[in-house]
Amino acid sequence: MAVTQTRAGKIRAICSSVPERVFDNLTETTAFDPKEVEKVVRMAGVRRRYVASDRICSSDLCATAAKRLLDHLEWDPKSIDALIFVTQTQDYLLPSTACLVQHWLGLADGCAAFDVGLGCSGYPYGLWLASMMVSTGGFKRVLMLHGETPTRFSDKSDRSVALLFGDAGSATAVEAEPDDGPTPWWFSLHTDGSGWRDLIIEGGGFRDRFPADPRKNFVSMNGAGIFNFAIRAVPSVIEETLVASSTDSATIDYFILHQSNLFIMRHLAQKMKIPQDKIPLSIQEFGSAGGPSIALTLTQGKLSRPNERALRLLLVGYGVGLSWGTALVSLGPDAVLDHVVVSAPYVN
Repeated sequence: MAVTQTRAGKIRAICSSVPERVFDNLTETTAFDPKEVEKVVRMAGVRRRYVASDRICSSDLCATAAKRLLDHLEWDPKSIDALIFVTQTQDYLLPSTACLVQHWLGLADGCAAFDVGLGCSGYPYGLWLASMMVSTGGFKRVLMLHGETPTRFSDKSDRSVALLFGDAGSATAVEAEPDDGPTPWWFSLHTDGSGWRDLIIEGGGFRDRFPADPRKNFVSMNGAGIFNFAIRAVPSVIEETLVASSTDSATIDYFILHQSNLFIMRHLAQKMKIPQDKIPLSIQEFGSAGGPSIALTLTQGKLSRPNERALRLLLVGYGVGLSWGTALVSLGPDAVLDHVVVSAPYVN
């Protein structure tokens, strides 16, 4: 059982970001029959998506969100002790994208900066790393960035993915608190590498650097395999987290799911007997943006936030890897939630 508890961390702010180009699946899709498009939109739930141009990368989306977040908090960039960049759409094979963003934001050379190569499960994993860092006492302020541009690796002729993906970035600020101050955070983290082929880009890496078949440069998805995995793994990991933390599901304000597919999320809600109003959605307007969809749902999912108390949130990421995880965290009434549209690269 990969369940762990951390203390001494507080989410000070979350900023999500999307590129400026909005694509309407119903009115702009020309590659497929309109009736088929309507069927996919109805099932997957994706009416509109934000699509990055060739000039916009995950780094640009996340750096813009991070700069906005630093400005809101009035944090000196030199006060950031660590930068975690979670992505599977990095700018280059090397150097790490975290190094680029560390430079762009003007962070100190004493700032630890590194990439984490996870996708759909990356937000809870990244938050776990950030909370572990601040709980050691050596790190006071950590930026956890998570960005993906999956529209750049989706084949426009592949109906299973072409109408699904949207691009997004995010920045989350985690700050150390006194050990006896914050409510403990709980994490449950899992991996099943036997499903590695269910969501894969076969070309471009060093296993097949320059594939003869150009289709291998685009993502391939086993939809049935991913669906079966999600409905099996997600209820189990949620229950595992609640039991380990001795938490009644009724006390959770919101279950923030990776926005994979509307049909899957509704099926999960029914299976777990969670009221629909406790599972905010962003997929209709933003598509499935991978792991950053959790941050996007937090800022754009119209959460009701009481002034007097913190929200209790169960964040759930699941997908490519196969990898999945949860983060049971608190979001204080003073935490900043923001969103920004990115029209140009962070550094021209």
